[in-house]
Amino acid sequence: MPAELVEEQETPNRFDGRVARLPASLRQEMRGTTWKPGCPVPLDDLRLLHVGYWGFDGELKRGPMVIHEDVAEDVLWVFGRLFRARFPIKRVALTREFVPEEFEPRISSARSVTAAFNCRPVITPLGPQDDFSQHSYGWAIDINPVQNPYVTSDGFVRNLKSRRYLDRSKRLPGVIHPGDLVVRSFAAIGWSWGGDWQGGQDYMHFERS
Repeated sequence: MPAELVEEQETPNRFDGRVARLPASLRQEMRGTTWKPGCPVPLDDLRLLHVGYWGFDGELKRGPMVIHEDVAEDVLWVFGRLFRARFPIKRVALTREFVPEEFEPRISSARSVTAAFNCRPVITPLGPQDDFSQHSYGWAIDINPVQNPYVTSDGFVRNLKSRRYLDRSKRLPGVIHPGDLVVRSFAAIGWSWGGDWQGGQDYMHFERS
């Protein structure tokens, strides 16, 4: 576990987070949707996290996330830091099945779900690619995707609701900035940030390096 960094803001509320094996009901729900035969990680290697977080409305919330067992405790540590710093998260929830045939080049969706495991290909604003995403291994997390979109090198974003967040200098709720608490916390557990990529930035995306 990485050494504790100086917290930017303290709160008297206690962080509520835990790691558990996937319950039978969730395993059944995932089979054929977010996990399918041929996925690069077995269900036995995945864990269910329940994490407390602060919503955009300032209220205390709690949500589920599926992650690889090898990184579960470290990820829990990160979300504990985000909680204590009161970093706002729109919603934490399980992912939906990705269906390549249903990909649309333009969407207008306010759904901004922080999530992790999903057995799917790499997805850019231009469409799905051939390789498995790190999400397929449970080694990646997307945080507030509307507020932290994938922006191509020419400034294109797929979701019209994300256009107001193209100016990354604005200090808007849930937006991730270089060197901030979110980036530093993931870096402390050895994860990299898609906002540092060249040739297009995936500001929502963190993955195990």
